[in-house]
Amino acid sequence: MRTTSLLASAAAVTALLTLTACGGGANPTVGGIGSGADTGTGGATDGGAHEGTLENPTKNGGVNGNAPKDGTAFQKLPKAGTMAAAARFIGGFTDCRQVSADNGEDGPKSADAEFNKAGTVTETGYCGGQNRTTILLYKDAKAFQTAFKAEMAKKGNRGNPDSGIVVGQDFAMGSQDADSMSALLQPQAGLLMLNCHPDFRPPSGFRKEPALVKGCVLTDYYMDH
Repeated sequence: MRTTSLLASAAAVTALLTLTACGGGANPTVGGIGSGADTGTGGATDGGAHEGTLENPTKNGGVNGNAPKDGTAFQKLPKAGTMAAAARFIGGFTDCRQVSADNGEDGPKSADAEFNKAGTVTETGYCGGQNRTTILLYKDAKAFQTAFKAEMAKKGNRGNPDSGIVVGQDFAMGSQDADSMSALLQPQAGLLMLNCHPDFRPPSGFRKEPALVKGCVLTDYYMDH
């Protein structure tokens, strides 16, 4: 099942991470994200073949390297440190075998420079073959969430209220494939979706944790429609 946008769709949310595909509904997309022209390293240097994986979760910060056992929902999210670590982690749950700074001829639109600056985005990567996945690294999670909320508000908070962008402590992902996004929200993955839509009302039993920005939540509920 595919989404019509990676994080902001035709009816909807943002010009951020826009990936178009057939079928599906409006998922907020993080700003047409990335043309390969993004600059920055997104963190420390690559720590080796297993950095940021479940086999070596703490190397150079790695996945959950700095996440406390007790803390807020945000503090328990995985932390990557580098694009390589983020891609390896995502690749453990969905197709992300090779990551590239090149979005390809049919890839997502170029990133919005204003959003990247406001959201402290340092690097953008693409993986997933036909069902493109976009990965963003950022330095300041609160600034990123603030920029995402502002982008949605700028678009009038239109679109799918049950969608958002999948986030860790220092990285985010969106995909043309709804199943890929859902896979990253499973308990074993440990990521959550940042949802800033004022009409978001998840069914009972799903998480709705405070985000770093008022008016946004972290949730494990996502529906493509």
